[in-house]
Amino acid sequence: MLQTMVLQAPAKVNYRLDVLSRRPDGYHELRMVMQRINLCDQVTLRLLGTPGIRVLCDAPGVPDGEGNIAWKAAKALQDRSDFTGGIEIVIEKRIPAAAGLGGGSSDCAAVLLGLNELLGLGLSREQLMEIGVALGADVPFFIFQQTALAEGIGERLTPLSGLPSAWVVLVNPGVPVSTAWVYRNLQLTQGHDLATLPDSFADVRALCAILSNDLEQVTIPAFPVIAEIKNALLDYGAVGALMSGSGPTVFGLFSDEATAKAAGERLHSNRDWFVAVVETV
Repeated sequence: MLQTMVLQAPAKVNYRLDVLSRRPDGYHELRMVMQRINLCDQVTLRLLGTPGIRVLCDAPGVPDGEGNIAWKAAKALQDRSDFTGGIEIVIEKRIPAAAGLGGGSSDCAAVLLGLNELLGLGLSREQLMEIGVALGADVPFFIFQQTALAEGIGERLTPLSGLPSAWVVLVNPGVPVSTAWVYRNLQLTQGHDLATLPDSFADVRALCAILSNDLEQVTIPAFPVIAEIKNALLDYGAVGALMSGSGPTVFGLFSDEATAKAAGERLHSNRDWFVAVVETV
């Protein structure tokens, strides 16, 4: 039996985030266009001889034990196996935590995918996605491993093809934003007018025409720095800019590498912000 596996867990951005309604279970009905990017956490899985599940993470503030979604993923798969030893999960964080980039959900998905193989469980992708949605709404998307239209709470996924590749500049100002707080303060309007999504996009400019995030109406008034970053990205050559998820990370889409890297350098030198220049996957 293979004892160790190293996986890359990519971040995501939301090109579109429409909040349609509040559900009786407290979640919200969503419509999202989700895109992976090549900013990745590294997740190392090890099977051990002694029982127990251990999570080690190099990022401050990220829980190491049962409070970590990766621990819960390991427990869910161990409970489905006859493996009586231990599982060690080492997470090297490159994706900022609580940033609207899906880092925790991606780490969780990597654990599910990796342990399914390490433990020889043979679960289908659909079965893993079903386990994943109970752990976090974004987890199925990272198991799906394709650009997707995500509906429901994020678990109904339709692959999207024909989206152009783009250079992405990520900027995180380091302010704490609670996803629960954002959704709690969201004012839903009746009869949400859903824009029709094109079947294909000629270029990055056409892709930027669909950029929209309903959660900005809550987050930007409380954290004006998000609007400041959006404007700076556009000033430095981004074709479009948007807050990702519930924030506070903002991303700008660029047509070429040189403009993206120049923008990243200017933004990094101006403030003590997290800045990364990455590509879509």
